[in-house]
Amino acid sequence: MSNPQAAILAAIPHRPPFLLIDQILSRSEDTIVCEKTWRPDEFFYAGHYPDFPITPGVLLCEAAMQAGAVLLSEKVGESEGKVPVATRMNNVKYKQMVRPGDTIEINVTLDEQISEAFYLTAKVTVGGKMAVRFEFACTLVEQTE
Repeated sequence: MSNPQAAILAAIPHRPPFLLIDQILSRSEDTIVCEKTWRPDEFFYAGHYPDFPITPGVLLCEAAMQAGAVLLSEKVGESEGKVPVATRMNNVKYKQMVRPGDTIEINVTLDEQISEAFYLTAKVTVGGKMAVRFEFACTLVEQTE
């Protein structure tokens, strides 16, 4: 059985404990669908919130932006030594809480590319219900040591 994260690890520089996507469910030229299951022992649940743990919204957004980076990896492969870095988030709307043990589905679509700037839309669902939706932009940045 192959490692479902192998393609993710090959595409982006993120690594555990800050790799926030478990597997790619589908991928086309302009769309990617990924999945993440939030383990009950994730470190942040101890403080967010101890008596009613909720996945921080910023981590839901980060998971979507990581999925976007995987989507863009083939396009930026042509730009040796560069990685996509988020430059803005717009129209962020949180609709549904995500709790320990929940599995989210992340759908990211590339809406437009202008030179080395990419404009994307992210939709994160849990149990078929919208958890967060937002638009974001990335640009390519030189990777330095």
